[in-house]
Amino acid sequence: MNKGLKALVSILAVAMLVFSLVGFTGGKARPNEDIVILYTNDIHCGIEDGFGFAGLAALKKDVQKVTPYVTLVDNGDAVQGTLIGTISKGSYIVDIMNEVGYDFATLGNHEFDYGMDVLDGLIAKANAKYLVCNIEFTGKNKTFLDRTAPYAIKSYGNVKVAFVGVTTPNSITSSTPAFFQEDGEFVYDLSKSATGKKLFYKVQNAVNAARGEGADYVILLSHTGVDEQDAPCNSVSIIANTVGIDAVLDGHSHSVIQQQLVKNKYGEEVILTSTGTKFANIGKLTISKEGKLYSQLINPSLYDKKDAAITKFIDGIKASYEAEVMKVVAKSDVALKITDSTGVRMVRNSETAIGNLCADAYRAVAQSDIAMVNGGGIRANLPLGDITYADIINVHPFGNILCKVKTTGQQILDCLEFACRSTRNVYKEGQKAVGESGGFQHVSGLKFTIDTSVPSSVVTDEKGMFAGVTGARRVKDVLVEKDGKWVPIDPKATYTLASHNYMLKQGGDGFNMFEKDELLIDEGMIDNQVLMTYIVDILEGNLKDKYADIEGRITIK
Repeated sequence: MNKGLKALVSILAVAMLVFSLVGFTGGKARPNEDIVILYTNDIHCGIEDGFGFAGLAALKKDVQKVTPYVTLVDNGDAVQGTLIGTISKGSYIVDIMNEVGYDFATLGNHEFDYGMDVLDGLIAKANAKYLVCNIEFTGKNKTFLDRTAPYAIKSYGNVKVAFVGVTTPNSITSSTPAFFQEDGEFVYDLSKSATGKKLFYKVQNAVNAARGEGADYVILLSHTGVDEQDAPCNSVSIIANTVGIDAVLDGHSHSVIQQQLVKNKYGEEVILTSTGTKFANIGKLTISKEGKLYSQLINPSLYDKKDAAITKFIDGIKASYEAEVMKVVAKSDVALKITDSTGVRMVRNSETAIGNLCADAYRAVAQSDIAMVNGGGIRANLPLGDITYADIINVHPFGNILCKVKTTGQQILDCLEFACRSTRNVYKEGQKAVGESGGFQHVSGLKFTIDTSVPSSVVTDEKGMFAGVTGARRVKDVLVEKDGKWVPIDPKATYTLASHNYMLKQGGDGFNMFEKDELLIDEGMIDNQVLMTYIVDILEGNLKDKYADIEGRITIK
């Protein structure tokens, strides 16, 4: 017996242990062979992480040697997350999923990140049927929804299994809100409500319809997660407020759940399971010949076989996108550098043209009043002349994710004071940069002065997090752009601020003043995609001399 089959036998033995503990028959039809549903979620372009697609393909083939009834599904967030997704706008991931042989998929919030037209093309290209039951469209333009269905029923011998799709109603804020609009008005309704009832109603309707068509079992392909912040529109709440679902295969929260039993509206136990992210595990839901359901997670330590054909296919795509990253996508009449002409770094202690570009990108894509980008996250120059994908990606290599919050003028003032606490009236001494901070903020929609004659009175806690300002402030004359004019910032007023999750949600560099703010965009595009969208789409691939020099957004004296 080869290594792969030995591993599979071991997996099946574990499954039998689970099977002996959990069973749901309910008088339902029983298949003449086990039905196995393999599932993934939150792959996020991790094509070779963990199992990788090659490991998934090998496992699928080995399971098919045991039973003819094998179905492969994905629970969202497959096409976004790394370079391969960014440069192909998800297309390469769909190519690989087609090659592996997915049958059904639902939409994660990040499937929307490239816009609705691209999403429509991805769904058209996919061999898998995309399922989503909780989106309504009221616009005039063509919509991807024409290619989807609320549910699908698949027959396995004499047994019918329905697959129902549901995506998180928070997709509107966790992707890009403008994508869900036409002419400034929202035309996509994802069934979000304060009580969750609207979502529960949509899911229940789809389940009832599937049951009405003779489904013996109903499996929910969910991208709603288990996080409390997503309640009451998360998977636990959906189970608790519906009936007729046998198992929920979940995504979105990146949780690792082998098998959790959650009671539905009638007190019946429903399986909830999720694999984590980036192929940390592959999920395996079984409907046994005895009509019982059980789920398990298979990790690479249990099964390490790879499918040679898929490996070769991925290698071919990697070779093509390695060439693709060198494709010229924009031009500039000036070089935008993170250093001065002598090579001394400036991006962490003073205004730079490239910092302005990056901040403008966040502000334009997020459609916010103000945007900030930390100097420590701007890592490379953009050249004079031709600009490639690789050039843009190298500027923002960390994969931070666009966020937008509703905040106050006072919080913005605190942020600037904290960001400029190390700034000096000179940025270098000889060939050494001075007064640097990775949290120095480049801004869009703001102007301000740093008076370095005022010693910083910023106070931090024992962990280096912002704790307040105890004395005079060195950041002065803060102006906000409003209707094309510059007006003094109002500490009591509310503004929208775009940056990334590292600062706005995670307190990166000690910036904790925004952590409790209302999120208007909760982790949309990755940072280099924001910059790419701005340069390629909004500026139409031509920077010209727009960023030939700094604009006096930050005055240091």
